[in-house]
Amino acid sequence: MRKIAKKHRAALQQVDRAKKHTLEEAVVLVKKTAHAKFDETVEMAVRLGVNPKYADQMVRGAIVLPHGTGQKVRVLVFAKGDKEREARDAGADFAGADELIQKVQEGFLDFDRVIATPDMMSSVGKLGRILGTRGLMPNPKVGTVTFDVTKAVQEAKAGKVQYRVEKAGIVHCRIGKVSFSEQQLLENAQALIQALVRAKPSTAKGTYLKSIAMSSTMGPGIRIDPLAAAGTKEAEA
Repeated sequence: MRKIAKKHRAALQQVDRAKKHTLEEAVVLVKKTAHAKFDETVEMAVRLGVNPKYADQMVRGAIVLPHGTGQKVRVLVFAKGDKEREARDAGADFAGADELIQKVQEGFLDFDRVIATPDMMSSVGKLGRILGTRGLMPNPKVGTVTFDVTKAVQEAKAGKVQYRVEKAGIVHCRIGKVSFSEQQLLENAQALIQALVRAKPSTAKGTYLKSIAMSSTMGPGIRIDPLAAAGTKEAEA
């Protein structure tokens, strides 16, 4: 039988696993039950009533959280000429064209977000196996394939997060740090849920927001009432 650490056991005792909390209650509990010595990341897991194996039920997108994620994001931009200079001026950590693609092919992966201009995608496609498995491949659906590199870089630095439903129908997304205030975590959580509701496929039937949970890196999962969190009948429609 797995031994439960004393601090984790104490955190578990503060959470009623059978109760579905409001978002307001959840952010209070997630801060209260965090017990690691580092600033834990706060994440939400939302189970959706969709079947991702069907293309018309794939839920994917991106959102700039009101208060960011609390994480320093290293941005790499594949662009050339004026767009490369624009990317650097906007704050990109790395920018370049063919030489940068070659560097990534050789093993360079010291970045968290990748943006590319449309004219670079034929070359960036060579990195599919490297970037795709890490969820870093640029995609126009989430705004990472664009000629407006200034906006894309600034949004990435400001805390733009991408979400994508997994095979089990669950979306995992970070919404901040334990050091955030309760109000900041609440507003970030609300923004994510609203984005998921807006992204609901027209082909999805029955209950859409099936379950929601919030947790810190080392803390227990806290169940949330989906209908109350959505604030509308969208959770069931």
